[in-house]
Amino acid sequence: MFTAIISHPACARHDMGPHHPECPERLTAIQDQLIATRLHDFLRYYDAPRATREQLLRVHTAAYLDRIEAGAPTVGLTRLDPDTAMNPYSLEAALRAAGAAVMATDMVMRGEADNAFCNVRPPGHHATRDQSMGFCIFNNVAVGVAHALAQYGLQRVAIVDFDVHHGNGTEDIFHDDPRVMLCSTFQHPFYPHSGAGSGNEHIINVPLPAGTDGAGFRTAFMARCLPALEQFAPEMVFISAGFDAHREDDMAMLNLTEADYTWVTQQVKTIAQQYAHGRIVSTLEGGYALPALGRSAAAHIRVLAGL
Repeated sequence: MFTAIISHPACARHDMGPHHPECPERLTAIQDQLIATRLHDFLRYYDAPRATREQLLRVHTAAYLDRIEAGAPTVGLTRLDPDTAMNPYSLEAALRAAGAAVMATDMVMRGEADNAFCNVRPPGHHATRDQSMGFCIFNNVAVGVAHALAQYGLQRVAIVDFDVHHGNGTEDIFHDDPRVMLCSTFQHPFYPHSGAGSGNEHIINVPLPAGTDGAGFRTAFMARCLPALEQFAPEMVFISAGFDAHREDDMAMLNLTEADYTWVTQQVKTIAQQYAHGRIVSTLEGGYALPALGRSAAAHIRVLAGL
């Protein structure tokens, strides 16, 4: 068995303009680090399919999907919101990014891979049922989770989101669905200015003040997330893997390092091994300091792969 890496060339063609932090080079930074560290030799690579309309409709409204499709440009850029734009390749990239989460779910549930990492963009966790935001078009992790619920009849699925920004879109989609636990650590107060008081028994929001380092992150995760996950006993675990809480990433003001991503991935993997037959699907969210992103994602994947 092995860790599957799922991506697609279309994800590198989505481009929101010069100097935009959510750039195609993010995927290259991760892949180059996997090659440089020889992790590449122990992984298996797959091209992501397109998510179907049926799969997207589980988490997004029909009106929203129609609006995205109708707004896809043939030339130039179309702006969806102040942070998010589409070029002629963006719709294809977004469909492949969401489709990667579906493919990863199928592979892990069928026992065709131990776990999977979706090296895709655009990211997804800010996309709500009916709104793009924060560089996100479709909520990739939510599409994967909803597929696990609908296709495999799971009743307890957990999402661990350690991106530096609150996973507001994921919370919006699953806030009233007790089958899904979301554990989200994030800098607060900070974009998208949500999450501090919106949780419930299965939405575990863990706001962290600016300047929080690895020790503070680990303490908060152990106090809030681990007990909730153990009590929930998930049948499958998804990860919104944002690496923008790294101390080198100037998009935010937390101070994590690769060692912290190694640690949190091991905690999640232990939960998955105890309750979910080891089933994990991880999908890329943020991370904009390219060298730090590459090193952090490689550290994360190394743990997934047991190397």
